[in-house]
Amino acid sequence: MIQIPSDLNPGLVPLAFLLGTWEGAGVFDFPGEEKCNFGQEVVFSHDGRDFLAYTSHSWVLDAEGNKVRPLESESGYWRIDKDRKVEIVMVRDQGVVEVWYGELADQKPQIDLVTDAVARTAASGPYSGGKRLYGYVKSDLMWVGEKATPEVELRPYMSAQLKKVVTPEEIADMARNLPELPEDGIAFFR
Repeated sequence: MIQIPSDLNPGLVPLAFLLGTWEGAGVFDFPGEEKCNFGQEVVFSHDGRDFLAYTSHSWVLDAEGNKVRPLESESGYWRIDKDRKVEIVMVRDQGVVEVWYGELADQKPQIDLVTDAVARTAASGPYSGGKRLYGYVKSDLMWVGEKATPEVELRPYMSAQLKKVVTPEEIADMARNLPELPEDGIAFFR
């Protein structure tokens, strides 16, 4: 069940499914780079203004699932307009700044995005744009990213399945809102 915070900017309600801390694992595979499994933590938060703050940290995992080294980090701001158009400004640790545009699907929590502008520092690697798809599927946040460089056509390079991390405060809120248990426990499931 998606919780909508009472102090969430009303314009952001369509993106409420993203809110929270998400953790999980995925696969990284791009020509010229080492293929690996990775762990990831993504946080979507808000402060009442008309955007969601976003951070993502990922790290290479060894065969046993232990952290080996950082892989990628990014942060940014997500907005949505009344026509369900999404815009994102994002900064990556590799020295890349991106503007993304996309749309929230009709009747389902899925966002398709494509880069509109890319700025790179001299130290960043080659990168010319990308696509991403985020979806809320069976209570998990799933995403896939595509990447293009001057040498490599647009292709999938990262994907992950993330589970929402429930905080002690959220558990306490859920406990306060539980229905009364009926005398006949079976009636609880009817």
